[in-house]
Amino acid sequence: MQIQIERAVLSSILFDSERLDTLAELLTPEDFSYTPHKNIFFAMLELHRTDRPIDEEFILKLSTKARPITQEELLNVLTTSPIGDVKAYANEIRDASIKRKLHSFATKIQESTNDGNSSVQEIMDYLQSELYKITNVHESREFRNAKEVSEATMEYINKMKARGNHLLIGVDTGFVSLNKMTTGFGNGDLIIIAARPAMGKTTLVLNMVQKALDTGRGVAFFSLEMPAEQLMLRMLSAKTSIALQVLRVGNLQDDEWSNLSHAVDVMSKAPLFIDDNSILTIHQLRTKLRKIKSKHPEIGLAVIDYLQLMSGASNKDRHQEVSEISRGLKMIARELEIPIIALSQLNRSLEQRSDRRPILSDLRESGSIEQDADIILFVYRDAVYKQKDEKEKEEAAKKEGKEYKSTFVLKNEEEAEIIIGKQRNGPIGAVKLMFQKHCTRFMDISEANPSMQIVYENLSENTQTKFIPPQNDKVEAPII
Repeated sequence: MQIQIERAVLSSILFDSERLDTLAELLTPEDFSYTPHKNIFFAMLELHRTDRPIDEEFILKLSTKARPITQEELLNVLTTSPIGDVKAYANEIRDASIKRKLHSFATKIQESTNDGNSSVQEIMDYLQSELYKITNVHESREFRNAKEVSEATMEYINKMKARGNHLLIGVDTGFVSLNKMTTGFGNGDLIIIAARPAMGKTTLVLNMVQKALDTGRGVAFFSLEMPAEQLMLRMLSAKTSIALQVLRVGNLQDDEWSNLSHAVDVMSKAPLFIDDNSILTIHQLRTKLRKIKSKHPEIGLAVIDYLQLMSGASNKDRHQEVSEISRGLKMIARELEIPIIALSQLNRSLEQRSDRRPILSDLRESGSIEQDADIILFVYRDAVYKQKDEKEKEEAAKKEGKEYKSTFVLKNEEEAEIIIGKQRNGPIGAVKLMFQKHCTRFMDISEANPSMQIVYENLSENTQTKFIPPQNDKVEAPII
């Protein structure tokens, strides 16, 4: 039966070669179960590619030792009646091919588990990679005509107008000033948040996660650097305004206990899902996200902390692995239609510059990160470097037997810059936030001091956003 279906499809191509345009998107030579049919279809594709006639004579000319085509097999195809609905028959061939591959996959599972030289992790990575190849090999999308795209675009514009929010169209970043620049994080976007250690990139993304939870979105958080309990401590500190150090030692006052109990009760009901396994590959991430998204459709954001800690699925060069990971993250974001935020480290070399504000070339093991990302945000706190510089000056003075009096004063609240290094659909520039150290929280500086206004000048791709500094250093931070 299967052989007859394959012959009918091949006969239909010989009868009308234009049908190959449609079938080439649905089938590959390996989808045919009968080897002579594989070879005939391969020859047809080659003739089509080189713009030659697809007929008996030219097909036989492409017969080789590796892919033999006999007159007898071709005659069997020619004597089979062509069919009208060739696409339906092609789908039958494709489905049968997938079933054969799944049967073969089951055999690979058995063989892999009997391989004493491979670790469980290596086996899992290999099998997930093979399954992904099976499920994605036939995925393709046809052209969409201008009418369809125009109508979909108009529907989107009307939807945005009905919302009545001219500032935010994607996931709320949690910061008004950043929303103005980005309009939020869109579905399918890959957002990279990068910084040197101690700048607060994990704190920033946790603040964003909290905002997403507060607005009813679910969040899947992959933490490769710290346990889930440490993440929750930071979120509770930001939510309650209780110092992180106080929470860590449990030295709370009565009113703080009450505040904490209420926050824990709220967080326990939040649609937050944390995976704190220290080993994660792109294939595992895809599998886990698909699974959690199917169980909890409310998930509207995924976070990876951080990208460079992810493992590659093969023994490629590290730059190639990171490129593969970043491309995979972008594909997953588009497939699941959610924004994915990935944290990233920066190269140490930027600290040798006089201006240590990050730029795109500072991305560590960048590969295709810059290319794949829709938005790249850099976290920069000048006070971190000032404190470091003062310590170095003090140590140098001690070595020389001199006394050094520093004018630098550590503050609980300090300015931070979120630099938009890349934005595919918007301006680049920077926004200023206030960083509250004791409760690990960023906040809008304009809320604390209205005199800090953002001034937009010609928001072209290469224009930096400038700021008018506040009239005084005193900033009263509101409780979030």
